[in-house]
Amino acid sequence: MAAALWVKTIQHHRTGRQVTVPCERGDAHAALLEACHELDLPEPIWLEKNEREWEEFGMTRFFPDAFFETVPFERLEIEYIDPDAPKKKSRDPRNAF
Repeated sequence: MAAALWVKTIQHHRTGRQVTVPCERGDAHAALLEACHELDLPEPIWLEKNEREWEEFGMTRFFPDAFFETVPFERLEIEYIDPDAPKKKSRDPRNAF
């Protein structure tokens, strides 16, 4: 499985429409544009806040004010999925087993 961008709409704390599209970590803008096209959604405005979250966490959220058009959801979340990335282990001692 190749790396992908998971794009989902959230309304009332529930996942609505969602799609995954092929994506390289440094090419999130193009993958987001493709996902928005597939979901028939306007493309959100990518702000500095989104760039920081993307670089640090591999995910970010867009709220309705990030769109020029009215959108039927509370937020749009995107997350980078890399199946080849090493799995992170919890540092919590309760999870040592």
